Amino acid sequence: MFGVLAIVVSLLLLMYFAYRGVSVIILAPLLAMFAVLFAGEPSQVMGIYTQVFMKGAVGFIAKYFPIFLLGAIFGKLMQDSGSAKAIAIKIINIVGKKHSALAIVLSCALLTYGGISVFVVAFAVYPLAAALFKEADIPKRFVPATLVLGSATFTMTSLPGTNQIHNIIPGSFFGTNIYAAPIVGLVGGMVILVFGMLWINYRISSNTNESYGDKHINEPEHIETNSLPSFGMAILPIVVVIVTNFIFTEKLIPMWDNSYLETAKFGNTPANKLTGIWSMIIALLSANITVILIHLKKYSNLNKTLTDGAMGSMLPTFNTGSEVGYGVTIASLAAFAIIKAAVVNISPGNPMISEVVAINVLAGITGSASGGLTIALGALGDTYNQMAQSAGVPLEWMHRLASMASGGMDSLPHNGAVITLLTICGLSHRQSYKDIAMVSLVIPVIMVFSMATVLTIFIQ
Repeated sequence: MFGVLAIVVSLLLLMYFAYRGVSVIILAPLLAMFAVLFAGEPSQVMGIYTQVFMKGAVGFIAKYFPIFLLGAIFGKLMQDSGSAKAIAIKIINIVGKKHSALAIVLSCALLTYGGISVFVVAFAVYPLAAALFKEADIPKRFVPATLVLGSATFTMTSLPGTNQIHNIIPGSFFGTNIYAAPIVGLVGGMVILVFGMLWINYRISSNTNESYGDKHINEPEHIETNSLPSFGMAILPIVVVIVTNFIFTEKLIPMWDNSYLETAKFGNTPANKLTGIWSMIIALLSANITVILIHLKKYSNLNKTLTDGAMGSMLPTFNTGSEVGYGVTIASLAAFAIIKAAVVNISPGNPMISEVVAINVLAGITGSASGGLTIALGALGDTYNQMAQSAGVPLEWMHRLASMASGGMDSLPHNGAVITLLTICGLSHRQSYKDIAMVSLVIPVIMVFSMATVLTIFIQ
């Protein structure tokens, strides 16, 4: 039991210091080795660090870095060309300024579904959201909730075909693709959108005596719209991502002769575990080329845009890699077998409930949706795969539930995206976190547990 206590203390320290702003790249290896020291395996510290922690971290980076890199570059190209703003402004004009919150949510949703990272979407859409809320005299403290609902909930994890890493990772464990369980994903996504909007509108209508305010920090400058590209040209690269991804996932890659992958040289890897990654790499590369060719004249310094995008991919990649290394290390300890058994036994005959619990807990502890997802599936993926097949649960359901579960408890106050978003908006946890938590934590968690329960009825 002392080993389990060491793991729990390590996890609590990780959560506390991450909340205090300490880099996960520093925290993860230190606290992983802390767990090793006090879990009864002190003589193995250096061996576990180099052969377990680093292999886990580098293994994740090796697999997903091209997606992080190309996605960050794509987001930067869309931002610097004015395409992201053009798309958001068009949606605002269609929906109408009197529906400001919905307009911002839909703007973020379209950008995120097209593969632009949550961080880039926040930077691109925040100036528009602030200007719109100021014009409508809606309290600024509700801006972060609208940005989060549109970018870090249903389009990040639920909708089939979403080009976010959270929808790609489960495919490596279940042999599925990003279009897995489309009905489940669409229903879950709609539930989050509808109830999220009901909450935001309720909060806005309940605070009609409160104005936007005039003592905020990080207020955006005036937005120039004369030089923005047309909506058609702005959205074309996103269409390229979605269409290219679909064609390669569903049509082209399955036709290739990939039998060579199941040899020792290529790690005896089943082709279906790589389809999603390959498709996303090709789709993002195609989209990057498209946006450069269309908007080449709009880049004052294309090399700087590409470099900034590439550098912007480093921190999220290595943060998540370190979290994965931490998770792999914890999973290698003898005491983890007790924790693993406890998680599985929460619902021993129902892999869906067990999976949702495990991913939510680990995403909450690490403050990372992708980190918690990878740690949970890395430690328990094979177990859930076998449990699902024994129980007659479609692996596509397991994929979709895993993805949706990652976007729940990850939104605790120490989440990096939450902290970054509040910094961008010039607001504090005290001002805005209540509404962020409702739309990105409470509603998604209730939704995914409800969905797992309903699906359980169908297989009985």
